[in-house]
Amino acid sequence: MTKALFDLTGKTALITGASRGIGAATAHLLAQQGAHVIVSSRKLDACEQVVAAIRAEGGVASAIDAHIGDLDSMDRLFQKVIDRGFGLDILINNAAANPYFGPMLEMGLDAFEKTAAVNLRGYFYCSQQAARIMRERERGGCILNVASVNARRAAPGQGVYSATKAAIVSLTEGFAKELAPLKIRVNAVLPGLTDTKFASALTQNAQILQQLLRQIPLGRAAEPAEIAPMLLFLASPAASYITGASFVVDGGYLA
Repeated sequence: MTKALFDLTGKTALITGASRGIGAATAHLLAQQGAHVIVSSRKLDACEQVVAAIRAEGGVASAIDAHIGDLDSMDRLFQKVIDRGFGLDILINNAAANPYFGPMLEMGLDAFEKTAAVNLRGYFYCSQQAARIMRERERGGCILNVASVNARRAAPGQGVYSATKAAIVSLTEGFAKELAPLKIRVNAVLPGLTDTKFASALTQNAQILQQLLRQIPLGRAAEPAEIAPMLLFLASPAASYITGASFVVDGGYLA
């Protein structure tokens, strides 16, 4: 019974930003539960490395490169999904950008626009395209958005990044209400500090890291593999009555 709750056999999941970190950990975990995982990120060779590792474990995976900040690239991504006959049951919006760390007063518009293009427009456009495929197939589906605890508590030096993450939570709720009649569930996961290359500006700076760890009751950063199970849960039959919700995985930071 427990296995059936998390069984994704026969499902296809597209994960953006899946060449490393939380995305790669989630790709491995979903594949272990039977899903065909489409690994996507900007660099095809990096995607193929993750795919090779999943296949070595006995899983099923494919690689499609895409830049979530570029509309043409996203169009090509979803066209390839259709052309290859993959279908789509699960979308995990995970790719993110944070090109600037510092005071908002000194932030250039180029950095602002890049952050918004990937973190907000990219999530919106991918969700829109995936939902259209799911609607056409009439099998329902699931869209998951990886946001951040910054959605609830803006971080110093990350004001615009935090704002886009807050917008993702609102976007999740809006899509959840509109897509529910199509049996498409939409939820968000809000990770806390996680030991990834993306967060290296924080985790590799001893002074900043110590300040952050003092605010986390568990006293450490998460590993990507500790965020992935929440995404598996929300993508699985176990979460069949959950939509429009946001789940914090932060070691107690927001408590």
